[in-house]
Amino acid sequence: MAEAKKFSASDVLLHTTKDDCWLLIRGKVYDVTKFLDDHPGGEEVLLQASASGDATDAFETVGHSSSAETMMEGYLIGSVDGYVAPHVAAESASRAPSSVKTNQPAVPPTSSFNPLPLLVIVLAIAAWYYFTVLSKNKE
Repeated sequence: MAEAKKFSASDVLLHTTKDDCWLLIRGKVYDVTKFLDDHPGGEEVLLQASASGDATDAFETVGHSSSAETMMEGYLIGSVDGYVAPHVAAESASRAPSSVKTNQPAVPPTSSFNPLPLLVIVLAIAAWYYFTVLSKNKE
């Protein structure tokens, strides 16, 4: 390939069918349409990975051999401009800026039971019982 073509991630999502299947793996775009029938895991695996938008995690989870990695180069058609790996994007989104303060305690309380309301209710019932029931019996 003389010069790698640049695609957007949305361009890749336009190619998710059996007749036209592209994969985005580690920022590179592969046209695997002709490989669907030969894929050892079956064509459905590739079609699902294609529809996911980014097949990097699916590809790496399986643990492909070095010969599979070499074979991929024959299907390379370009790359995604400004690609950010999915796990890097998720980590960045989950990190709050250090200047943001939260009102939550650093360590959650070990018990949330407060006996005071229960004590007040018991005392109120005892007082009612004493003044209502016992005072009638004294008369």
